[in-house]
This record gives sequence, structure tokens and C-alpha cells, in this order.
Amino acid sequence: MPIVTANYSDIDHDKLAATMGLKKHYIAMLLESFKEESDILLNALHVAIEAVEYANIRCNAHAIKGSAGNMRFEAVYEMAKEMELAASACREDFEYKIYFHAIKSAIETIS
Repeated sequence: MPIVTANYSDIDHDKLAATMGLKKHYIAMLLESFKEESDILLNALHVAIEAVEYANIRCNAHAIKGSAGNMRFEAVYEMAKEMELAASACREDFEYKIYFHAIKSAIETIS
């Protein structure tokens, strides 16, 4: 998947709740929890990318992928998946930093 510019600033809480099989009042709490956890994972991912630690890149990308998938953030899911697969193969030619910034930017749009 190519890098995309994802914008989650207009999340429909009713639709997301219905898709997830939850009551609407849980969505704000889940979004906040997702953002908090993502901050921790993104910080760890950044450190791993700077140190070129493929195992840690893979682990953090995998965690972001899982959380994004659970929240139905498809663009973040797909980009994290690409990064995870590249790190699993220790691909030196993969644009880890560019993907990192695209994922981070997308998560920052969540409101």
C-alpha cells in the first residue's frame, strides 16, 4: 500500500459504535485510550527506527496495526502492516521514517 494522508478528524461515533457492536458512549473513551497508547508506541517506534532495530520496529508496528485495526483506522492499519512486514524481512530499502510520519500524522487527526 502506498503511503496515504489519512484524516480521522470527522469520526462518526454512531457509525463506529455500530460497526464495533458497542454503545456510543464508549467511543470517546476508546479513542482517548487509543491516542494515549499510540503515543507510547510511536515514541518506542521512533527510537527503534533511529537505532535500526528491526525486531523492535516490527513489534511496535505490529501493536499499532492491531490497535488501529480494532478501531477501524484502515489507513493506519495498512501502513503499520507494511512497516511490520518490512521490518520482519529486515528491509533496508523500506522508508520507515516516511511511514512513521504518515502514521503519526494520521493518529494526530483523531478527535
